[in-house]
Amino acid sequence: MIGFNWESCNKLGGWYNSLKNSVDDLARAGVTHVWLPPPTHSVSPQGYLLAKLYDLNASRYGNDAEIKALISALHQKAIKAIADIVINHRCATKQDSRGVWCIFEGGRIDNRLNWGPSFICKDDTKYLDGTGNLDSGAGYDAAPDIDHINPRARMELIEWMNWLKTEVGFDGWRFDFAKGYAPGVMRIYMEKTSPNFAVGEIWSGLSYGDGKPNYNQDAHRNELAKWIQDAGGVITAFDFTTKGILQTAVQGELWRMKDSNGKPPSLIGIVPKNSVTFVDNHDTGSTQKLWPFPSDKVMQGYAYILTHPRVPSIGLMKEIADLATVRRRNAISESSTVNIMASEADVYVAMVDQKIVVKIGPRYDVSSVVPPKFKVAAGGKDYSVWERTA
Repeated sequence: MIGFNWESCNKLGGWYNSLKNSVDDLARAGVTHVWLPPPTHSVSPQGYLLAKLYDLNASRYGNDAEIKALISALHQKAIKAIADIVINHRCATKQDSRGVWCIFEGGRIDNRLNWGPSFICKDDTKYLDGTGNLDSGAGYDAAPDIDHINPRARMELIEWMNWLKTEVGFDGWRFDFAKGYAPGVMRIYMEKTSPNFAVGEIWSGLSYGDGKPNYNQDAHRNELAKWIQDAGGVITAFDFTTKGILQTAVQGELWRMKDSNGKPPSLIGIVPKNSVTFVDNHDTGSTQKLWPFPSDKVMQGYAYILTHPRVPSIGLMKEIADLATVRRRNAISESSTVNIMASEADVYVAMVDQKIVVKIGPRYDVSSVVPPKFKVAAGGKDYSVWERTA
């Protein structure tokens, strides 16, 4: 579950304390993992411009004791805590002799994560001193790009992540801007920190024509699949392919939801076990709305991702909880099989594992498609889910 939004840092009384009060509701909804915001000192209130990585008391979401209390409450309900790991870039706390902000402090008594300009990528010309390695991934303009080829940088970041596990209680990772460094580096981080679960953010644009996404998005999903493989094959990735296709399809183009081979057209059509689907997150939705799902069709999106074979990332509301209950009751998982029964402009129908049938779209009568011995288990405006009765 996505455990915050872009405005959570402004919650009176602290976001950690607020979320702790909802842990029982999360457990009843069958939530297994909660993605929490970046927990450490940051230049920005939302936490994505990290500076002193070991300082948990300067977060706008709460302090050291409050994050540990939240994680303890989650663990008591068998829910894992996922930390938002922002290590592609980092903000300095001091200027060097040139007047450049490139002196980093770790927030400890010792010198771990106390770095200078040699830890910045050579091609990040605003901050470098010319001694770092070239960036192994995509650039990031808002803060210095960390040189992940530097052995000490890798070692100390690994130590920090393992500290988040052993001392704070986190179980796994969500890697922010994971395309900012090489997948081979990600493989090292995975091997050396052994998370219970990990997901990477590889956000790139779909291919477009005439102002809309093209029908064939194989290149986009293959990029995600290749990154997963190059990063060791264990990590998952947010399925931006599904999001892009689905939020277009629900606007009268549900024919998009089947590829030329009759399978789901996104990452789940090729590597479902490594796919994490979502409708919106703190970036695409919330108050940022960088790539929002159509607001009047959000439940169609959740009906799709909660009935299909992948790891869905969800919000918490009654309608979503009802769908999650159907998923859990029928043991739908990343290894489930999908039989697409209809994919036309106004309707999409699929059977999953011969156990459930899902319909999204405004067409009401799908009686000719839904087999007998299935009964409605959940539904709402323009979506329904049936379960096998015998």
